[in-house]
Amino acid sequence: MIDNLSLPELVAQMFVVRASGYLFDRQIRYPEWEPTADKLRHYVEKLGVGGVILVGGSAAELSVRSHQLQSWAKFPLLLAADIEEGVGQRFSGATWFGPPMAIAEIAKQNPESAGCYAQQMGAVTAIEARAIGLNWVLAPVVDVNNNPDNPVINVRAFGETPEIVSKLASAFIRGASTQSVLTTAKHFPGHGDTAVDSHLELPVLPHSPSRLAEVELPPFVEAIANGVDAVMSAHLLIPAWDAEFPATVSRKILMGKLRQELGFQGLIVTDALVMGAIANQYGPNEAAVLAAEAGADVLLMPLDPQGAIQAVCEAVTQGRIPLTQIKESVKRIWEAKRKVGLRISEPSQPPLVKPRRKNQTPVVQSGSKNLQSLNSIDLSLLATPAATTIAADILRDSLKFGGNLPLAVSPTQKNQPLRNLIVVDDVLACEFLGNHTPAIAVPAKFGYELQLIDDRTVSIAHNTNAESFTPTLLQVFIRGNCFRGSAGLTLAAQDLFKQLLTTGELQAVLIYGSPYVLDQFLPHLSPSIPHVFCFGQMPSAQAIALELLFGLDSKPLA
Repeated sequence: MIDNLSLPELVAQMFVVRASGYLFDRQIRYPEWEPTADKLRHYVEKLGVGGVILVGGSAAELSVRSHQLQSWAKFPLLLAADIEEGVGQRFSGATWFGPPMAIAEIAKQNPESAGCYAQQMGAVTAIEARAIGLNWVLAPVVDVNNNPDNPVINVRAFGETPEIVSKLASAFIRGASTQSVLTTAKHFPGHGDTAVDSHLELPVLPHSPSRLAEVELPPFVEAIANGVDAVMSAHLLIPAWDAEFPATVSRKILMGKLRQELGFQGLIVTDALVMGAIANQYGPNEAAVLAAEAGADVLLMPLDPQGAIQAVCEAVTQGRIPLTQIKESVKRIWEAKRKVGLRISEPSQPPLVKPRRKNQTPVVQSGSKNLQSLNSIDLSLLATPAATTIAADILRDSLKFGGNLPLAVSPTQKNQPLRNLIVVDDVLACEFLGNHTPAIAVPAKFGYELQLIDDRTVSIAHNTNAESFTPTLLQVFIRGNCFRGSAGLTLAAQDLFKQLLTTGELQAVLIYGSPYVLDQFLPHLSPSIPHVFCFGQMPSAQAIALELLFGLDSKPLA
């Protein structure tokens, strides 16, 4: 059918647009990036884009959303999500694993166990993705995070050495390959040794070709050898390979290095084109053109899908991009769609539902306007006892702790309450905290009063009476996050930590997220002060850390 498509139809197949996982327009959280239902339907039904990347909502909502999108689609859609920590990371109700670096911590003591965990994590993620209609897992991250100041990769990486990352990321791919989903190695050729967030500006990787071959490339080589379906480019400038163009828009890197030298024949997908590293320099439409010209097959998250499609079409008619190259990209995209069970057919034909294997949802062909009625979702596959046990075991086995544990909570005088001081990156973005979550509910049972702060609200945490003394449990939630530009201690956390040490009020410290934050605390902590570090920040991670702190843990630590 490729030869029967018009140029706009061909080009549209190369685009994956972003959409909210919520069902109603009033629930959209990022209106600049997430179109309304009418506009989204126009993209998939009229323009015929090749796929949608989804963020937000519950797993149950996403199952309905995925059927809705496929029912609108001119051609079957690749439905993708950044679920590096399991489906529950993005869609509540499914299994939420700790970040990949938790498994890397386990690998330091027990490589075999870590490899098993990574493979199980990949399998569970793939099963749950298919159960709600997703067919493209934008994971694993195969960057080597050997820079503690990295603000964007950080704990998303499977470790700090190419050997560990290669082993664990490949195990994840093998686990996911048991299901009909696409996997993605990212961010080529390696975003680990940077201290700049590419969501905001363009990082530079200054290393020599020999260093790149020794550290950055091996995990990608292993991922390709283990059958990864797609490789995502990084928005990085790498002068040793191309002094002019960042990797995403560099033909020398995408075609010369990835296609020719590494022999990768799968999908090359860009990182999001709305990110500052690319959009600020080239603009949204020209960035898409340059990426397609460089050899990218899939153009992810353009700010203006219709304008970007038109710009790429004009580049083809002007001779900047050969039509044969566009067709080759579409051929790879359709091969990927067939791999996950989608059949390309004329949009007017009735839908076909392929029979499913165990732990798989039926696969639907485009053309039906009533896919919601098809019983292709199995929510019983989500967050099964086996899956949640694996996730909890990874968190327990990767805990770091010390000091006098468990914490002995002494009765306090009426005028001397206990304080549960929680420091977060952004109070308004803490979906993992609430009155019902363990970080708040468990200390409350011991008489701790809550104070929740971030950089904007730090002043409320300081005692107004210099003579007052409040025994304080300090809980810090900090990890590398996109658009933040830093992965270390916030100024608020640093000031409060110093204050509590000076006054002697600090009873114990709980740190959730980045092990590099723990490294900043440890040199200043008295050996007697209890501390617990957990890679996860979700409620299950909070429960595991607090059980250990207060001596409630009923399961022995590995």
